[in-house]
Amino acid sequence: MLTIEVTETIGCTPDELLEFVMDARRYAEVDRKIRPVVWMRRDGDLTEFAFRPRLAGLPVPPTVSQMRRTPGERVDVRLAPAPANRLTRLFSDFDASFVCTPVERGTRLTRTLNFHFRPWLRWLEPVLRRKVTGEVAEEVRLAKRYLEGRA
Repeated sequence: MLTIEVTETIGCTPDELLEFVMDARRYAEVDRKIRPVVWMRRDGDLTEFAFRPRLAGLPVPPTVSQMRRTPGERVDVRLAPAPANRLTRLFSDFDASFVCTPVERGTRLTRTLNFHFRPWLRWLEPVLRRKVTGEVAEEVRLAKRYLEGRA
């Protein structure tokens, strides 16, 4: 399994940060890995969206993800259940989270991504680790700039 984790303090409330994440189209402005968002549906604390991902600059099969928010605390992301993502699941499974902790100057965000590659692709993990870590660090840096009004 390839796990990437980036932590940053952002000058906003947890709910402001989580609301930003739950709007996949807006969040795609800071996360190039999920561009373009093809469609998005939201029902309260659940967002489902389709996108054409790129991971470390490599194209990945079209993907449908689900995000579930626990207000004030976190958003958990996973691949949408079958029949979606048949092609994606041939290569890997995926889950991620945005965990928010209130701190004196805003919110401490811990952004985590977990890739569970099929055995025949595990050789890619060390190759992807450096590139994907850089992409996630850039995503969090851009989210901070966006939320703190410096976009």
